[in-house]
Amino acid sequence: MDIQKKISRNFQMQPFSSDDDSEKTRFLKTVALGYAVTENAIAVLSDLKNNKSYIYYGGIAELLGIAESYTNEIVNSIWEKKIYDSIHKDDLSNKHINELRFYNFIKNLPPQKREGFFVKESLRMFNKDGKCFPITHRMYYFYENENSNIRFSLCLYNLKIDVEKEDSYILNSITQKSYILDNEYDNRILSEREKEILRLIEKGMSSIDISNTLSISKNTVSRHRQNILEKLQAKNSVEACKIAKEMKLI
Repeated sequence: MDIQKKISRNFQMQPFSSDDDSEKTRFLKTVALGYAVTENAIAVLSDLKNNKSYIYYGGIAELLGIAESYTNEIVNSIWEKKIYDSIHKDDLSNKHINELRFYNFIKNLPPQKREGFFVKESLRMFNKDGKCFPITHRMYYFYENENSNIRFSLCLYNLKIDVEKEDSYILNSITQKSYILDNEYDNRILSEREKEILRLIEKGMSSIDISNTLSISKNTVSRHRQNILEKLQAKNSVEACKIAKEMKLI
């Protein structure tokens, strides 16, 4: 999926420090294991710097036929394919879009205000017999101290055992503030001017054409184009238009 590749590129292009982070890795692996044991969850700790994931399987993993309970494995990817194969296709697509939304949400916050946030959403997962299970998925980020780059992510998959709203949220476990992830939130990712320019780009107009149409300078158009690529984490205008359509921005 294109969005999955963009998220990977976002993480890998971060200027990680060369400090020894083995102690923090050990600590977070213990946290992930704790979730798997106490909540019978599947806990996936992804090391974004080294493109590696530590997966801990609680009881839900055996229920879904993914792995035996209370086992673990290491995979050389930040994407847990074995788990993704069990998720409903539409929900998996929405999950990746929500991860892009969450990434942009976090990156637009001052570094000192990024702690405590996580994204929460509902998924449908299937066992090998095709039986559907309602799942709650949560994702947390952990940062490098000196530059607030996203260093690790922790994904938790739990059986949905209570009646919850179907909306997807970004939540702050400290302040209890919540932000619904929907098209209304997406509309705030790009400014109205950026959407206008993106629509013209989709029509095949050059920067000079857009400059003349909107009566703004070519440099201003170039600045808007660069902002669009950064906000949508696209490598070119074609990708930007495709992502914007998926998110119903244009």
